[in-house]
Parts: sequence; structure tokens; C-alpha cells
Amino acid sequence: MKKINPLFWKSLTFILLLSSLTFVAQKTTLIETKKVKVDTIKKLKIASDPVLIDSIITFKGKFKSFKKTAHASYYADKFHGRRTASGKKYDKTKLTAAHKSLPFGTIVRVTNESNGKSVIVEITDRGPFVRGREIDLSRKAFYTIASSSGAGYIKVTLEVLQK
Repeated sequence: MKKINPLFWKSLTFILLLSSLTFVAQKTTLIETKKVKVDTIKKLKIASDPVLIDSIITFKGKFKSFKKTAHASYYADKFHGRRTASGKKYDKTKLTAAHKSLPFGTIVRVTNESNGKSVIVEITDRGPFVRGREIDLSRKAFYTIASSSGAGYIKVTLEVLQK
């Protein structure tokens, strides 16, 4: 059996690695948004007016203070996959929230008062129906700003996006 030059194996490995990195880079620079592929390096307007900048969504407008020292909790896992009051399905891995009076589709910045972390959510449901609670966050949104995983509710500041 003929022995293959080790340099051949190194160059083959390099070519395969380079081609896989190119494939990954092509996949990460394109985002599918509302059935349109978008190059994330350019600034583009989308139907709901956010602007994509390097795959980070920023919103046009200013956040206006809505309520300080509000109590926030998170949805129970049993609601995952069920329809919300707006008609959308609740997904615990999305950044959504429920509020008693804010219109559906309202963009709200929720800031944890104890550690300063914030998350931007969309109102898709009604609730919470517990006295003293102002907003119900999805599980992902809640644990993004919570200081510990054992917390059931936190004190937050709510700011609404004004266009």
C-alpha cells in the first residue's frame, strides 16, 4: 500500500475547515425576517420599524417612563404553546409579556431595579391576574434580567416605546 504524504492530509484538513467556516459565515450574516433575507451589516427598515444593525435590533423612538417599582413575575410553563389573548401562541423562549391595560404589540423595556439589567419585550397577552403584580414576562425574558434563578418575582421599572 502506498503511503500518502502528511502534507496532503494537512492541506485537505485546512481546505475542509476553511469551507465549513465559509458556510457558517454565510449562514450567520443572513437573517430571515418576515420572509425576507436581510444582510445584517446594512441598516434596514422592517415593517414594524426596528432597524437591524449587525443582528441587533434597535427601535426608532424613545422609551418613556410608564411605571416605577412594578412587580414582575413570569408565566408558568403550563401555558407554553397555548394561545394568548392577542391570538399568538405563547412561547417561553421568546421575549414577550402580558399586561392588563397596554395594547397588544406595545414594546416595553423592563429593567430590574436591583441589578440594572433590562430586556425589551412585546405585549401579547392580558394579565397577570394576581393582586400586586403589574406584568408577566415570558420565562426567557424573566431570567434574562433576574439576579438569581430562584426568584419568582422581581421589582422592575417599565418604559414604553414612543414612536
